[in-house]
Amino acid sequence: MLKRIVALAVLLPNIFFGQHTIKGTFSPAEDYNIALLYKVTPTVSEYFTNSEIKDGILELKLDSTATKGMYRIVYAIPQEDYNFDVIYNGKENIEFTFNSETGVDFQSSSENKLLASYKNSMSMITHSIGNFYREESKDTLALKSIFKTQREAQSSFEALAKGTIALQFIKANRPYIPKSFEDVKTYIGHLKTHYFDYVDFNNETLQSSNFFDERMLNYVFGMSSEDVDEVTNYKNNIDVFCNAMKNAPNETKRVLLVDLWQQMIDLGFENVANYISETYLVDVAKKLNDEELVKGLILFKNTSIGSKAPDFLFETEKDSKKITKKLSSLNIAENYVVVFWSSTCSHCLDEIPQLQAFLKKQKEGRIKVIAIGLEEEPNEWKVLTKKYPEFIHVYGEGKWDNKIGNDYAVTATPTYFVLNKDKKIIEKPEDVEALKIFFTEE
Repeated sequence: MLKRIVALAVLLPNIFFGQHTIKGTFSPAEDYNIALLYKVTPTVSEYFTNSEIKDGILELKLDSTATKGMYRIVYAIPQEDYNFDVIYNGKENIEFTFNSETGVDFQSSSENKLLASYKNSMSMITHSIGNFYREESKDTLALKSIFKTQREAQSSFEALAKGTIALQFIKANRPYIPKSFEDVKTYIGHLKTHYFDYVDFNNETLQSSNFFDERMLNYVFGMSSEDVDEVTNYKNNIDVFCNAMKNAPNETKRVLLVDLWQQMIDLGFENVANYISETYLVDVAKKLNDEELVKGLILFKNTSIGSKAPDFLFETEKDSKKITKKLSSLNIAENYVVVFWSSTCSHCLDEIPQLQAFLKKQKEGRIKVIAIGLEEEPNEWKVLTKKYPEFIHVYGEGKWDNKIGNDYAVTATPTYFVLNKDKKIIEKPEDVEALKIFFTEE
């Protein structure tokens, strides 16, 4: 028994001291409540632990199950937008400060500090190169000196990072560095051509981080061309990026392309989003047997600006007789507003009367409203429809399981679509005010 107690006494300190912590100071403190820690792998983010952020202070304990690799700290919702990566080498504690404006700054953890120092150094050198070209300096020796500094810095950091996880990021970020003077146009051309030269899309550490995503977004949105318009430039950059990662696992392609597709949607470039899906993403989704993603991509395309609005049947009355019509067969207005609403939706009950008031101010035949009520039961809806005799009313039985609503990818009410006389979608206003502005500026 005594031997067992002695053995346990020796073991406990080893277990205790073998643990490490991630400590962080968040500011402004009142903006943060809790943080979640995930171990990130190429295919999934595995939840590891969480802790409250008390008065801006976070402490996450890493026990013996915490293996070295990439971890992600999530500090707000949505998780995909409010997070940052940390390297854990299994040997040391991690300490940092975080500010929503300036980002993360590491006080301890040699690898994280080294990688942060590298990024800062290369950023300063890149800034110096930019200043040289912006000032149109003729001092070619000065530019050669900057390139020499950049080359030496890259080499020095790679040497310092030897044997660390950080080295994989430093090598993948290796920039194009000219061996002699180049004018700005030549330099930018070479920078674009060689942007992905050292990026290994099959590297599992890089796959387990935000590196590929950041690299992709910096290239697609950061590399411009004076010879083409913005949309064409984005498409060209996407082609270059997709060619660079052509040998990457389909899972990696899916993650990156879905993010880029969503970014384009959020920025209002629906045609670019559809280019991504039609040219690359649908094929990737099919190879992964991801039927849900394929369906979602097709649905988005079908309800994009410029697409023919999904057709549907509805009933109207003429001379006390019910007549079935199709949206596509209507020929009674220059424009049509398809609005999805509900008698139980407070925003709808506020906006639908405004839509009616606006409609009454328009010349006859300019706009026809087709109001589709997504309802669980028809009684209240029928009562309300009598207040809006100018509208064509369609009963959307089943509410969120209604076929028309599903065909238009409706997830909230009210949702508006503006169609031209040919039933092509020409605008998707966020609310009734945006709708009024559209027709006022038309």
